[in-house]
Amino acid sequence: MATVTTGDGQLVSYVDHGGDGPAVVLLHSFLMDVSMWAAQVAAFGGSYRLIAIDERGHGETPVNAPFDYWDVARDALAVLDDLGIGSAAVIGTSQGGFIALRMAFLAPERVTALAVLGTSGEAEDEQIAAAYNQLTEVWIAQGPDRVVEATAKICLGDHDASEWTPKWSAVEPERLRLIANALVSRDGVLDRAGEITAPVLVLHGTADLAYPVAKAEALVAALPKAEPLVLVEGGAHFLSLTHADDVNPHLERFLSAYL
Repeated sequence: MATVTTGDGQLVSYVDHGGDGPAVVLLHSFLMDVSMWAAQVAAFGGSYRLIAIDERGHGETPVNAPFDYWDVARDALAVLDDLGIGSAAVIGTSQGGFIALRMAFLAPERVTALAVLGTSGEAEDEQIAAAYNQLTEVWIAQGPDRVVEATAKICLGDHDASEWTPKWSAVEPERLRLIANALVSRDGVLDRAGEITAPVLVLHGTADLAYPVAKAEALVAALPKAEPLVLVEGGAHFLSLTHADDVNPHLERFLSAYL
């Protein structure tokens, strides 16, 4: 993996899959890493220059202080700077979608198109945030075994989680607390969505256990250039991983239309 150190001293790891096509940034979900995008790299990596980023506190990108998703959006822009890329499309699933939206606010001239999956433009519901905070503290106090299965169900539905649960179990307590806090304390941006002038594709699974379809509907309604919402029947929260065969044709069509 390559790395870049941002202006505020944050090291960011990423994989530039290369290629001569237009640049596309890939932003993974909570607890995941760049390898989450293997199915997309296989499907259309030959047509685009796919750049997958390990977000702050995930994979090989460290974290040692509180942060928010605006910080991570700036990290992603720093990766583009490091590669000499002026603009790119951005695809993000769940947490990656939160970050993708913030990239479009921070640097609208650099985000040519957005595709977000399993994402909301709203702050976390207070009751859900409290439940996730409790889950995090149980994880830290009693070990991952008590909560990893429940986490996998929320994130992956019935998809085989065996590749991921060992990685999740190995996350250090302080790192877990920092990345969880960024998730549950994020600000809402739905009221600003009208500022995003890039074309946007929103995909959502009907079996998403983290965010109901209504969250995706609200996001589409607020975005001036959003395409009609794409619902994937039975799709889980980490949709681009669990239902790649359903998702990839929509992503390929969208990218080819706007890049």
